[in-house]
Amino acid sequence: MAGIADVAKAAGVSKSTVSRALSGSGYVSDDTRRRVAEVAASLGFVASTNAASLVTGQTKNVGVVIPFVNRWYFGEVLEGIESALMEAGYDLSLYRLREDEKQRRRVFDYFLVRKRVDAVIAVGIALNAHEVQLLHNLAKPIVGVGGEIEGISTLSIDDEASAYLATTHLISLGHRRIIHLGGSLDRQMDFTVRAKRLEGYRRAMTEAGLGAVQGYVPTEFTMEGGYSAALQLLADPGERPTAIFAGCDEIAFGAIIAARQLGVGVPSALSVIGVDGHEHAAMFGLTTLRQQPALQGERAVGLIMAELATPRRDFASEHFTVAVELDVRSSTTSPAA
Repeated sequence: MAGIADVAKAAGVSKSTVSRALSGSGYVSDDTRRRVAEVAASLGFVASTNAASLVTGQTKNVGVVIPFVNRWYFGEVLEGIESALMEAGYDLSLYRLREDEKQRRRVFDYFLVRKRVDAVIAVGIALNAHEVQLLHNLAKPIVGVGGEIEGISTLSIDDEASAYLATTHLISLGHRRIIHLGGSLDRQMDFTVRAKRLEGYRRAMTEAGLGAVQGYVPTEFTMEGGYSAALQLLADPGERPTAIFAGCDEIAFGAIIAARQLGVGVPSALSVIGVDGHEHAAMFGLTTLRQQPALQGERAVGLIMAELATPRRDFASEHFTVAVELDVRSSTTSPAA
């Protein structure tokens, strides 16, 4: 197998020039960089990122901490992160954080410290002051996705405002008996997304003079949870709402399936709106607030790359609100007379 010395000899340059040309760090003329790359390719030489890190101090590796990998939102964010990192020439080390404080401390105090990563992206996890300071002490940039974290740059949608917009859409159509089918508050993750969406719903109902008829039914943030909760909610014809604001699109999908099973027409007898912009929303004809989680992942990588490009000790601390877009489809209409 060819080594760096073989590439240097064939290209007529020094080994340090080969290292700079292939790592992209340090000045090398375009002609030399092109010649070295062609020689390396012809000899089958692949630069070692571990070796390069000894020279540049960078590993070309970003650590991502995330609570779930099998749920749509988190999978979409992760896909956006991975795509943007590959485009930038970076690898990804993934750490799934469960509801275990000991395991969480192990990830931050051991793996992210001892495993060589240039930066960290936290998705859906509110880092505490110790975790933020630990990474700052190591001069590692951090970006959060999903909510505000003091001391680091973050980005997310405004969950309360999004819920307010979704509920207001139903009210503008003429609905008065609107139920919020949302996530259970005693099992919500960091950033209290479920509580914020409930608050946005309640604010819209109160401002419309509908505070006395508002209702909240807790369930899991899954299609199965929405289906199960909607079956009970819609079982009594005399108590049925005319509209449901679902805390996420998957809850909305389950509610639509339950309604159809009970013979409740959507939207003729029941309007349904969700939050997410799930890839299957169009198939269900679901009106939803599209938040583009993959784009959020890409933007998080952009923030990380900007901080890596200008190393400093006083890391940026700014929150970026990601806009949502209302996609109106066939699942919402005015209530029947």
